[in-house]
Amino acid sequence: MFTRRAMLAGLFSLAATTASAASRRHKAAARAVHRLDAVIDISHSTVVNDFRLAKLRSRILGVIHKASEGGDWRDPLYTKRRSEAEAAGLLWGAYHFGTHEYPGSAQAHLFLKAARPGPATLMALDLEFNEQNPGNTMKLHQAEDFVRAVVDATGRHPMIYTNAAWADDEPMGHPGHRLGGRITEHSILAHCPLWLADYRSQPEVPSAWRGQGWHFWQYAGDSDDGGPRGHRVRSVWGIESCDRNLFHGDASMLRRFWTSAGQTHPGATHHGAAHHGAHRRTRGA
Repeated sequence: MFTRRAMLAGLFSLAATTASAASRRHKAAARAVHRLDAVIDISHSTVVNDFRLAKLRSRILGVIHKASEGGDWRDPLYTKRRSEAEAAGLLWGAYHFGTHEYPGSAQAHLFLKAARPGPATLMALDLEFNEQNPGNTMKLHQAEDFVRAVVDATGRHPMIYTNAAWADDEPMGHPGHRLGGRITEHSILAHCPLWLADYRSQPEVPSAWRGQGWHFWQYAGDSDDGGPRGHRVRSVWGIESCDRNLFHGDASMLRRFWTSAGQTHPGATHHGAAHHGAHRRTRGA
């Protein structure tokens, strides 16, 4: 997902002044009360050897896999990986990387065809600045149309993967690209559970979600630039270089949330701190 290497480089210098300090923060995040480190997100570019090892040795409970991008691309390994992960007893989720090229409703149609979500499939929209192709960045109205189409088809709201800077319509890239408006509490997006991308020791919650907080916090990315903790945690048993996510709750709460997300929308209460960090996901990620 988000990369923004220049911004991250500045944030890392503030977030981790020494290796020992970064290590202490990682251990604290893993031990923190009501923060379960058991969810990964991957795509076809991730090397997967054995989902069973991920569950047994690394205690991974849930996998969110890329299903589609834009209006014309499906992840070629999604279906195979789904069968393998569910056979290993893992919770399964699907996400769509939004673009500007197609209307939001058309992208939702592709996503639902590719993901084939069942009652226990967690759904998510990856809404971020498209660093590799800035002109093809999904805008706010397209994201809202995407969510409306998913809700109409399934009766459930997908999670929204984003970071505070982008959701609050701050400029990204050169020249500055914007979401097309700040996500407000009145937007349908604010009714979706938040999957927050922020690689600092404490994340910042976008303004639209400050009354409810995050459900998932992607705290480390799958590459060397994926946060100050990334090189320590991006691999798990049986899987190489995956993104890592904390859940705001325990294992039983995670299982309940996974099947009820977007329906009862159980409240999260954790709020982040002051700056913005992030991570990218594009077709190759």
